[in-house]
Amino acid sequence: MELIDTHCHLTFEPLDADVGAVLGRSKEAGVTSWITVGTDVKDSEKAVMLAERFDGLYATVGVHPHDAKSVTSDILAHLKQLAQNINVAAIGETGLDFHYNFSKQPDQIRVFATQLKLAAELNLPVIVHSRNAFDETMDILEQHGSALKGVVFHCFSGSAEQAKRVLEQGWHLSFTGVVTFKNAEQTREAAKLVPLERLMLETDSPYMSPEPVRKQKPNEPALMIHTARFLAELKGISLEEFAAGVTATARSFFNLPATLNT
Repeated sequence: MELIDTHCHLTFEPLDADVGAVLGRSKEAGVTSWITVGTDVKDSEKAVMLAERFDGLYATVGVHPHDAKSVTSDILAHLKQLAQNINVAAIGETGLDFHYNFSKQPDQIRVFATQLKLAAELNLPVIVHSRNAFDETMDILEQHGSALKGVVFHCFSGSAEQAKRVLEQGWHLSFTGVVTFKNAEQTREAAKLVPLERLMLETDSPYMSPEPVRKQKPNEPALMIHTARFLAELKGISLEEFAAGVTATARSFFNLPATLNT
């Protein structure tokens, strides 16, 4: 059995202190490949360098909506250069966050649209962050959707109706340990709707450890096995069948090698 953590932040403290050990524990748990996600240009640089060090580890490059206010044309040019590295699997995370509004909404919209254009130009899929901005995120994506290789809503915690809208566009949804939380019934109802060929798993580590290890800090890729078991049971299938399905989906979406971690 193999699983892919499609969204972790191995460049973040405290995971960055000993990535080798983190990945070793992950392999022992059956999570055998990883995508470490960039959140700004410096973090994206670190992600790319890290992916060059470890087999089975890939990077994404992008600017999180929190940091949209600081994006210049030079930063975007550098992001484009980074995105052409052989170990880069996607653009992101990018999107809209109207909960915190650390960057003004017009800046978030501008930078999101620019990164979607970059993804289309480079034929890379996009990892989307959307918080308190689902309709606005969908509107922007629909403007660019026909040119995009693929779209995944990361850390999806929306409703079943929102999940249906994403699926109708042919896009993907990725679930974190949030789906295991006691108060996450809405997210579970959404997850039930998503077929394995559109569903991916992630930790978003070092955040949001799943039940029954929710108190364990930091979260790390090894703990994703709990989310996988939970969703397999929710869907009424074996862990092995579930893992095979979502791993094939992630491999196809991110254009990863047919045999991972070699």
